[in-house]
Amino acid sequence: MRPAWCWRKRGVNSRGHEAELTVAPAVLEAVPLAGRLVTGDALYCQRQLCQQILDAGGDYLIVVKANQPALYDDIALLFAHPPPGEVFATASQAEQGHGRTEVRRLWASAALAGYLDWPGSEQVCKLERTVEQRGKHSVEERYLVTSLGRAAAGAADLLQGRRGHWGIENRLHYVRDRTMGEDASQVRTGTAPQVLAAMRNTVIGLFRQRGEHNIASALRRTGWNPGAALTLLGITP
Repeated sequence: MRPAWCWRKRGVNSRGHEAELTVAPAVLEAVPLAGRLVTGDALYCQRQLCQQILDAGGDYLIVVKANQPALYDDIALLFAHPPPGEVFATASQAEQGHGRTEVRRLWASAALAGYLDWPGSEQVCKLERTVEQRGKHSVEERYLVTSLGRAAAGAADLLQGRRGHWGIENRLHYVRDRTMGEDASQVRTGTAPQVLAAMRNTVIGLFRQRGEHNIASALRRTGWNPGAALTLLGITP
């Protein structure tokens, strides 16, 4: 599988009453999807979007929630009461650091291929995320549907695909929202939001090119020093 793409609300014009699902088809049209895996949260679990991805030669891995009740119920029933002889493909990952232990387990099945009334569905998954931190224990479950068959993606591939979605979230969206202050921005009129979003992306990209992994730390070191800013742009002051 080639690296996963994901999308999230960015540059949506509230004055024009645009919504994420209105913008998403146009975003997908602008992206070369052939041979790519598109990942998305439950909001994007929409027939039209999944079909659009397939028509463009891509595949999808999408979270399923109650906004698609029939699909959700069929997947939940499979994992709660699997048919006799069904053996789920499984994969797990564990991470530990800063007093936090996180374990992710994924179960995948092709038992519903050809049964689900969903465009191109080949496998369904159950993802369990267990977190231990400061004596607290939490468990979160998600269901997913994908157009990737078992020959194209095993359980480990699907788990990595889902992790790739959050890798993009953590490396870009969280940095933009929190470190770059996008959530707190009061600029909402005209083209200014899109211009500022492009500038934030440019700054993050320049820091990444210089090998910076912690954008907040890099910003603190750069501060308001004009010389440091010029160096970031590759200009010798």
